[in-house]
Amino acid sequence: MGFRSGRQSEKWIVSLQYFVYFGIMGIYLPYFNLYCFHLGFSGFQIGILSAARSLVLIVLPLVWSWLADRFQVRKSLYIACNMLSTAIWAFFLFTVDFGFMLVITIAYGIFYAPIISFLEAFSMDVLGRHKKSYGRIRVWGSVSFILVVMLAGKMIDLFSIKIIVAGILAGSFLLAVMSVKLPESQTVSKRPLIAGAKSLLNRQVLVFLASAFLMLVSHGTYYGFFSIHLESLGYGNTFIGVSWALAVVAEILVMLASRRVLKRYALERVLAFSFAAAVLRWLALFWFKSPAVIILSQGLHAFSYGTFHIASILYIDRASPEAAKTIGQAINNAVSYGLGLMVGFFISGLLYERLGSFALFGLSSLIALSGGILLTGSQWFGRWEKPASEPNVIPR
Repeated sequence: MGFRSGRQSEKWIVSLQYFVYFGIMGIYLPYFNLYCFHLGFSGFQIGILSAARSLVLIVLPLVWSWLADRFQVRKSLYIACNMLSTAIWAFFLFTVDFGFMLVITIAYGIFYAPIISFLEAFSMDVLGRHKKSYGRIRVWGSVSFILVVMLAGKMIDLFSIKIIVAGILAGSFLLAVMSVKLPESQTVSKRPLIAGAKSLLNRQVLVFLASAFLMLVSHGTYYGFFSIHLESLGYGNTFIGVSWALAVVAEILVMLASRRVLKRYALERVLAFSFAAAVLRWLALFWFKSPAVIILSQGLHAFSYGTFHIASILYIDRASPEAAKTIGQAINNAVSYGLGLMVGFFISGLLYERLGSFALFGLSSLIALSGGILLTGSQWFGRWEKPASEPNVIPR
């Protein structure tokens, strides 16, 4: 009984970490680029800031995760990275100069980079043999996102968009304070880390990572310019906040149902369906301006992000040996949310003023389609087999 209650307590601690982490994202994603836009930055400059942040997310999580797995210091590094990234973010309060903001963005990213991959690894540890319940822990991040994104929209309308910098700082400080409560990492097998990491470099994982990269490239326009796109159509901050929030409502619903979905469908099928939803979502934003269609397209976030993210985390965990769980999640985040978003931000920033946001969403649909073709084509022409390292996690 004590063991079970201890496990439940650990799940709540991790859930609270997700709650605060994605609450911060509920301010950053919809509004930071809009803040930069109001500072007078060009689309190219906004793309550079976003791409620089993503570039750091490619390399640094791998370094931090290697250190965490090699020396078994995941919790210590997690606490240190939270505290240092918070301190660096505070410098945004004192400048609106593009050059200084670029330097701060890079410095901040060095320590911010591993936080989410560490948190995903903590989740897998805490869940143990019940990893299909991941969505029920992760959903608290989505709940927080929706609450914060709506509140932030209202606060910006009442005061100023400058308030978001202080809001992110406050959330980051809270996350840093709470990080000390996380459970220690589980002791893993003594299989050499390098050998464990190399086992991830097989055909199946490489195809998955390539398709995940393309999926996140397709999200570059959405995360970088969706709020700007809506403002250019004449919508206010409240509508922008509601649009982001409704997407997360859909995400919450699918995460709550994820256990049933993953019992019924193989991970590869869930991933393929997620790509199809992304193609349809970006096409809707390419063709239509009406608020009804925009709101309906946000419902597809349940699949283009929700099911895709859950299936991705579980797929990488399934493919990773015990000695390389943290670095497995770091590789996934580096390739998709790091390299993928960096390329997506750079492309959208480069082309925004030449083509406009409508054309960029059309391009996004083609990129998502190519990722889906790569994934499903591999299934048609080559057999996907369950990695031996996790034989009984997800029934096929």
